[in-house]
Amino acid sequence: MVELIEWLRIAPWWQAVLVLLAENAFILLLAVAFGEWLTRSCPERRVAYPPPPLARIEVAIAASAVLTNTVTTLIGLALWRKGIIGFRTDVGWRAFGEVVVLLLVMDAAMYVLHRLAHHPWIFHWLHRMHHDYDRPRPLTLFILNPVENLSFGVLWLVVLWLFQPSWLGMSIYLVLNVLFGTIGHLGVEPFPASWQRWIVLRDIAGSTFHARHHQDLGCNFGFYTLIWDRMFGTLRNDYRETVGQLPDWVRSPSEPKN
Repeated sequence: MVELIEWLRIAPWWQAVLVLLAENAFILLLAVAFGEWLTRSCPERRVAYPPPPLARIEVAIAASAVLTNTVTTLIGLALWRKGIIGFRTDVGWRAFGEVVVLLLVMDAAMYVLHRLAHHPWIFHWLHRMHHDYDRPRPLTLFILNPVENLSFGVLWLVVLWLFQPSWLGMSIYLVLNVLFGTIGHLGVEPFPASWQRWIVLRDIAGSTFHARHHQDLGCNFGFYTLIWDRMFGTLRNDYRETVGQLPDWVRSPSEPKN
């Protein structure tokens, strides 16, 4: 890791662009492959109707997300080289505490940003693209308006400017971020029903949680937890009772949209 960090510090920009582009493409492929495997592992716990055949436009939008994520990473690299943002190189148990802090801080910040994206003045030109795909598949995680995608990246860079974690804590958080995003767009619920009996586990945002947001735009704005939706009254009332299920009120693909 020390050698990699030193390489990032001195590598020519053209090499950094190629490596970071390949990294972000690999993240997309790995997330989709893992998500498709999870989807096939629990077909009996479907929480959204199956998606239609994959369209070329979805692949094109996802490819643009790889480019946008690479731009964000390059901005972060430039800011790091200038000393504006940073991370520590020490390792230890402290890193796991940092993961919890990053999850809670980013969950709160993205909750606010997500609710703003649903404001009528903003929704149609910024966030509607994502909601046009209301029968999610793992690739749907990457179906985002480039401006919206970049805004989430800028938010992450602001957090790094305010709080400098260790590279280990930051890396674990980034892995969990992709994992949560993938699980949220499976269309099936991989978390066992028994988790609803445990205080901490039942507040983890699974596939059901985000599927309800796609099905009811006025609820479930969190990303990793239910904390902020419970605090601000935006958790859908029947969420607990319908985890791992496809409720009767969910519009079928044959029904017209409102």
